[in-house]
Amino acid sequence: MKRIITLALFAFIAIAASAQTKKVSVLGDSYSTFRGIIPEGYANYYPARGNDVTSADQTWWNLYIKAKGYQLEKNNSFSGSTVCGTGYGRADSSASAFTTRVDLLGNPDIIFVFGGTNDAWAGSPVGEFQYSGWTKEDCKTFRPALAYLFDSLIKRYPNAQIISILNSELREEINQSMREICRHYNILLIQLHDIEKLSGHPSIKGMQAICEQLVEATY
Repeated sequence: MKRIITLALFAFIAIAASAQTKKVSVLGDSYSTFRGIIPEGYANYYPARGNDVTSADQTWWNLYIKAKGYQLEKNNSFSGSTVCGTGYGRADSSASAFTTRVDLLGNPDIIFVFGGTNDAWAGSPVGEFQYSGWTKEDCKTFRPALAYLFDSLIKRYPNAQIISILNSELREEINQSMREICRHYNILLIQLHDIEKLSGHPSIKGMQAICEQLVEATY
C-alpha cells in the first residue's frame, strides 16, 4: 500500500512539473540564430568568427530557458531579416521578413519577438501607424508591418504570451515606433541596455546581460 502511495505521489509530481514547463518560441534575426537550431536553409550568424559565442548554450534564449526551467518549442530566426518587407539596399526582403514567418512557431506558451535591428540598420522606411487593412505594400514599411505582425501573432496564438525585445543602440524612430505599437496591443516590451557587442552582435557577456534583463522583466 505504501509503495502504491509513493508511486502515485511521484506520478502526481511528474504531471505537475510537466504542466508547469512552458514552451518558448523565438521569432528573430541574427541575434537569435545558431547553426543547427534554426530551420535548414535559413541564414545564421552564430557561431561567427570574431565573436566568442561558440555554443548554443551561450545564447540569450537558451540561457533564459534554462534559468526559468522552460523548454524550446521553435527558434525561427533568420540572420539579416527585417520585420518589414524592405531590407538592405531597399531590396524586397519579404521572403525572410518577420511577417512571413508567423505560422512557423509551433505551439508555444511564450513567444519572444526580437526584431527591428535590421530595419534600423538597413534604413528601412518607417511608414505611418496603421492598425488594420494592411496590404503587402503597406508591410514594406516598419510601422504597418510591426502592427500586422503583432495582430497576426495574437490571432494565431491566442493562448501565448507575446514579449517584444527592443535592441539597444537603435535609431530613436524605431524605438519610438516599437513602444507605441506595443502599447497599442498591450504587449510587454523589454528595452535592452548595456549589452556588450562584438561587430554589432552580443558577446558571451552580452548574451548573459540579455538573459538577466529578460528574467528580471518576466514572471
